[in-house]
Amino acid sequence: MKKLIVEFIGTFFLVLTIVCVVNGNAANNFLPPLAIGSALMVMVYAGGHISGAHYNPAVTLGVLMRGKISGGEVPGYMIAQILGGIVAAVVGAAILGKGTIMGGGAMPTNMAAAFTAELLGTFALVWVVLQTATTQSTSGNSYYGLAIGFTVLAMAYALGGFGTGGCFNPAVAIGAAFNGLAGWGTAGLAIVADIAGAVLAAVAFKAVYTSMGSDD
Repeated sequence: MKKLIVEFIGTFFLVLTIVCVVNGNAANNFLPPLAIGSALMVMVYAGGHISGAHYNPAVTLGVLMRGKISGGEVPGYMIAQILGGIVAAVVGAAILGKGTIMGGGAMPTNMAAAFTAELLGTFALVWVVLQTATTQSTSGNSYYGLAIGFTVLAMAYALGGFGTGGCFNPAVAIGAAFNGLAGWGTAGLAIVADIAGAVLAAVAFKAVYTSMGSDD
């Protein structure tokens, strides 16, 4: 239960940050990705020693394929993450006035570009998580949270403008739909791309990582 509480809290504050900074974003303001990446970074440091600090069903899927979480834990993790995203979206809209519950917009104009951007961003995120936070060779490092947060920061700047807003996280996509930042069609496209990106990242990890310990 402690792990699930951590996953809920971390995802809640990640999505709440997204809801507040994106809904309050002025034209030509390039700071929202910095706030989002920073929120993820600090929550990873806060919860990594308890739950692994996934805060993302795609990351949980990648870690499952990596063999660092049991299949029995996965449903609880994903439910906690999605609930955290939904509660954050509702709090942002109903209490803080950031968003409109269930008021999503249209599908991306270029769905192929949107899908590709979402897949690549999620691939990068899951790849970095697996390489910095699940391996014997990098065990105990002090930079994993920074690496993970800055991956989201960089991918949001590079790939966030192609129609999905750069979710790279099914819990974020669902939260964005509940908050009205995105339509359900866009959220669905993002979720499928996120799952595909996570699977590809886990496969790539297994192809290139050389075990340096018996638990790898």
